[in-house]
Amino acid sequence: MQPHERIIYALDVPDGREARRHAARLRGAVGVFKVGLELFVAEGPEIVKAIQDAGGPVFLDLKLHDIPATVEGALAAAAAMHPRFVTVHGDALIGLKGGLDARHPDLDVLAVTALTSLDVKSLSALGLGPALRDPEALAVARAKLARQKGCAGVVCSGREAAAVREVMGKGAVIATPGIRPTWARDDDDQRRTVSPAQAVAAGADYLVVGRPIRAAADPRAAAERIAQEIADAVTDAAAGAWP
Repeated sequence: MQPHERIIYALDVPDGREARRHAARLRGAVGVFKVGLELFVAEGPEIVKAIQDAGGPVFLDLKLHDIPATVEGALAAAAAMHPRFVTVHGDALIGLKGGLDARHPDLDVLAVTALTSLDVKSLSALGLGPALRDPEALAVARAKLARQKGCAGVVCSGREAAAVREVMGKGAVIATPGIRPTWARDDDDQRRTVSPAQAVAAGADYLVVGRPIRAAADPRAAAERIAQEIADAVTDAAAGAWP
């Protein structure tokens, strides 16, 4: 996989016209385009095909969270859109039967472990017990469940990626949001952020990046700069520069 192919660009924009513009501008500079709730609700399933045509593969980030029958039905509907990945909320895994990979062979389902906007205080406010108020503990617990249910991998912060990799094994996919290069502004709602190099060193396969690219004066140049940081980190890891 080429360095730029590891970048999932978050199309966190309000409408399809803006999303298609971003996809066309960044085609070939990133590997996958993330369609999240805001864009999907605004435009419907048609936006997935539009982004695939304009830019490339789609990461359908809906964080499906409902009763098992509804989640299974949504996964079947998602398969018809041919996304590269689709996400299920970690809590929704509880009621699902194992063997997701067998029941949905055309989908790579990723379980969302703990949102990068959460921290210890937030998890405590949600009423989680002491054992799961630590984001890493929660991410590891949900990663274990994801493996049992047949998920292709998980979405987790780079701060938990190393621990999650130990649980999921080498073949699983780890996608890491909350990526903030040292040269990018970070005055937003993310709490558990890491740099591209830190994410790669921790074992992430894909890096979900939005604002650092979107807010740049030259988004394509920003994406290329992140791809170079990924390439350098991969080289360092191969040379044993990372612990």
